[in-house]
Amino acid sequence: MQHYGKVSIFSLLALSLVASWSPSEAAAKSHTHRAFRHTSHSRHASHSRHVLQCVAFVRQNTAFQIRGNAGDWWSHADGLYARGNLPEVGSVLSFRSTRRMPLGHVAVVRSVIDGRTILIDQSHWASSGISRDVRVVDISPDNDWSAVRVALNGHNDSRLGSIYPTHGFIYARPETAPSVTGSSDLLAENNKLSTQTASLPEESNSSGAFDVDAPNRALR
Repeated sequence: MQHYGKVSIFSLLALSLVASWSPSEAAAKSHTHRAFRHTSHSRHASHSRHVLQCVAFVRQNTAFQIRGNAGDWWSHADGLYARGNLPEVGSVLSFRSTRRMPLGHVAVVRSVIDGRTILIDQSHWASSGISRDVRVVDISPDNDWSAVRVALNGHNDSRLGSIYPTHGFIYARPETAPSVTGSSDLLAENNKLSTQTASLPEESNSSGAFDVDAPNRALR
């Protein structure tokens, strides 16, 4: 009798647990779990969608009114803004489109250090955020800023990244307006400093040299 009593007690406890559980509660818990996962995913996706693209950053921080992707800015500036191969504060450095950077890139020149070095502000480069005072070094053979290297990790990092081809600079003035910086003076400074800075590496002559480690700008 004592043995059967223990079995009956355990049976009653099991039945009580089964009775307290309902399919509706299980469904509610499952729905809550799925909703949490969906909300987390939505927040992540929303954060990704709100990354400030380089074009939007330049337009928000300058008075330039140029439409299209970054790679189109150089051609779209024709007839609207002056363009050239000498850096000026407030101008836009226009990067060419490459295999891994099909939409190009644009950045604002904030400081001219010397004939071979400038500091830029930009967005959506190596990281998804905004980076300021990033060092850019001209390594073109003719010192015409057609090939540059950008500091790694942003700011004034001493290490430089891969080689990127550029169109040149778009100036914040009409095409017919005179240059803010004396071209002859800056060219003379460029020639004086050219022997003190890096020249274009030999491997840059190979096809695809400009594409190595270039940021992926395939997304609009």
